[in-house]
Amino acid sequence: MATIFTKIIEGDIPGHVVWSDEVCAAFLDIEPLTPGHVLVVPRQEVDQWVDLTQETLAHLMDVCATIGRAQQRVYGADRVGVIVQGFEVPHAHVHVFPTSDPGDFDLGRKGPRDQDDLAADAAALREELNRS
Repeated sequence: MATIFTKIIEGDIPGHVVWSDEVCAAFLDIEPLTPGHVLVVPRQEVDQWVDLTQETLAHLMDVCATIGRAQQRVYGADRVGVIVQGFEVPHAHVHVFPTSDPGDFDLGRKGPRDQDDLAADAAALREELNRS
């Protein structure tokens, strides 16, 4: 059965996608740590990131860096955080989020964000990514 991430990538359920290519997709987390929090997810359903191929892992990290630079510009963040944890969904994914505080790394602090705010975040990130 397809994971929720695969359903978002394939457009079967709605998501605020900001990046899509042949290897991965990136979309906003609906319970972000900070505004602009993105999940970078391989198209291939692999449960744990350590089981991804070197090529896929390298590509994901390149996409994370590209998105992270866009997040810095859009949100004026001091840093960009990255978390690879994988307990929520059995599909490898990387959390990428703008941050200015070490407390932002606590996944227990995640909370829902209004759909209109998510749409605005996605539009701003897509616009910045298209400039790059």
